[in-house]
Amino acid sequence: MSDESSRDPDPSDRREGGRIPIALRVEYKRVNSFFADYTRNISKGGTFIATSKPLPIGTEFVFELSVPDLAEPLRLKGAVAWRVEAVDATDAQPAGMGIRFRYDDDEDRASVHRVVEALAVNKLGAVVGTKLLTPSSDS
Repeated sequence: MSDESSRDPDPSDRREGGRIPIALRVEYKRVNSFFADYTRNISKGGTFIATSKPLPIGTEFVFELSVPDLAEPLRLKGAVAWRVEAVDATDAQPAGMGIRFRYDDDEDRASVHRVVEALAVNKLGAVVGTKLLTPSSDS
């Protein structure tokens, strides 16, 4: 069994806001290696990248998401917040890494939030998409 410190016991504890289940191509570079994987979901605060080779927790990197209806990939900064090793993966929780978005400023944050909101509306419809991304008052 792998090191338990790399995996949180309850996935819901590491999420900030509603997640939209969506597969988007993501590309990133680490040292001299180029990676092309897919997201499993996205929220205003981050995304989960399914990969058999997750980066170490705390790793900061720049990545590009290919988003439908955008002419150019969305370039984002993020940091690995948590990871699931291949040996610990299940059908419900595949191997990969949870990425927390990093923003340069408030406008950068607002821009990413607008893209995520548009994805939610396109994928789930206006009512469900908006409700999913709106923080609940009972949490």
